[in-house]
Amino acid sequence: MEKLELYVPKLEELWFNQQMLSDPKTMSYNANWDVSYSGYHRETGCIDFPKSEWAEWYDCWIGQEPKRFYAYIKRSSDGAWIGDVNFHYTQEKDWWDMGIVMYAPYRGMGYAVPALRLMLDHAFRDCGVTRIHNNFEIARNEVSAWKTHISAGFKETGIVSGFKDMMITKEDYFKLYG
Repeated sequence: MEKLELYVPKLEELWFNQQMLSDPKTMSYNANWDVSYSGYHRETGCIDFPKSEWAEWYDCWIGQEPKRFYAYIKRSSDGAWIGDVNFHYTQEKDWWDMGIVMYAPYRGMGYAVPALRLMLDHAFRDCGVTRIHNNFEIARNEVSAWKTHISAGFKETGIVSGFKDMMITKEDYFKLYG
């Protein structure tokens, strides 16, 4: 397996995030939700991310650890950005929710679990995060996402409103990975 790194982008490098958000293959997991916010394209799952919004988004997400973290997944051999990861604190649940998106041309190549582990390692070792949560809608049959999370050490914690909840604690992470 090729080595991966987390890379916190500079403001001018948000073009890659924009590129992923506008790619129907990458964003297909996000299609057909009942949400109504400006810039969301229900039929493709794509989200508008115009350059005029980059600075505000950047200030909200970059340099905000441990409350929020965002990074590209970088392939060490050639510096290619192959996706992104993030986590943010959800106060009412006292946990951090997370996300991972693999850019469509790099899916199915074995990068997702190592990328997720990099994010978890950063969260637990460097940021003092205590537990990370994610969930998947059962009706959408998110089998690959579920397998990725299980492979990285997440445990199923239940089903709430048609969503399978998954969690990994700092303690469980260190039992698995030291």
